[in-house]
Amino acid sequence: MVLDKKFEKLFLEVSCRAALSAFFLVGKKDKIAADKSAVDSMRNELNKIDMDGKIVIGEGELDEAPMLYIGEKVGTKNGPKLDIAVDPLEGTNFVANNLPGALSVIAVSNKSNLLHAPETYMDKISINSQNPNVVDLDYSIKKNIYNLAEFKNKKPENLTACILDRPRHRDIIDELKKLNVRVKLISDGDVAGALMVVDEKYSVDIFLGIGGGPEGVLAASALDAYNCSFQGRFLFSSNEEKDRAKKMGINDFNKKYELNEIVTGDSIFCATGITPGDLVSGIEINDNKFISETLITHKSTGLKKIIKTQQII
Repeated sequence: MVLDKKFEKLFLEVSCRAALSAFFLVGKKDKIAADKSAVDSMRNELNKIDMDGKIVIGEGELDEAPMLYIGEKVGTKNGPKLDIAVDPLEGTNFVANNLPGALSVIAVSNKSNLLHAPETYMDKISINSQNPNVVDLDYSIKKNIYNLAEFKNKKPENLTACILDRPRHRDIIDELKKLNVRVKLISDGDVAGALMVVDEKYSVDIFLGIGGGPEGVLAASALDAYNCSFQGRFLFSSNEEKDRAKKMGINDFNKKYELNEIVTGDSIFCATGITPGDLVSGIEINDNKFISETLITHKSTGLKKIIKTQQII
């Protein structure tokens, strides 16, 4: 079942308003307040929509998050049953410190069509092709790079890999350097990082490394519309994390998820810029109006573009 086209505009409004709320706290050195502002705004907008919505990826569980917690019901209850994944403020540090790349992100599907991802790490890899066996989480870094270079008819030194700048990635980064691959390090925001493979203008050939599991599901929604490949495997560091995963229906802790197992049907994705970044521009204020840029995708309608809007504050 496909999502009604009317939801494109409605969820675009949700991410735009959440982005605006966070924008007012850019550079204020208070990431908690910025996150709360985005959460409050997003919840308020979601509750205006005629739907029976359920948060499946959110700010945490009920005991951790007063709003947009996993399992929370949103919407008017008059409408289709939808699963909703949110990251009202991806890049809390970016907003607090007035750095580029902060986003407000949401993905929506019909009920049970989004993987319910626990708050744990995920090993990820993505390229802009659905051709099987080009890259794989089970391949070595060298094999992935050589395969991709051959597939794209490039030399390894002309490939660019995007990866989070973390100590846990030191070995991967060292291997990429040995292969003479260009490395694009990002300090945070691995939803945006994963999406840089979708268009040649971002000059990223492969995204890889360990980031957040929920962010992997959000990125997969957009990557699906671009016919990209994405694989993810959860990494659990404690029995408590495994217990939480079991409650979400995950029993095989070593499973490698393909994109079509993460997003199993139609979905809509919106990522609105708060501060300017590689993916989209940030919020601009002009008198009593604000201008925003949003990357929006809707798989069934073929929508995948950056939309600039101007609205009254």
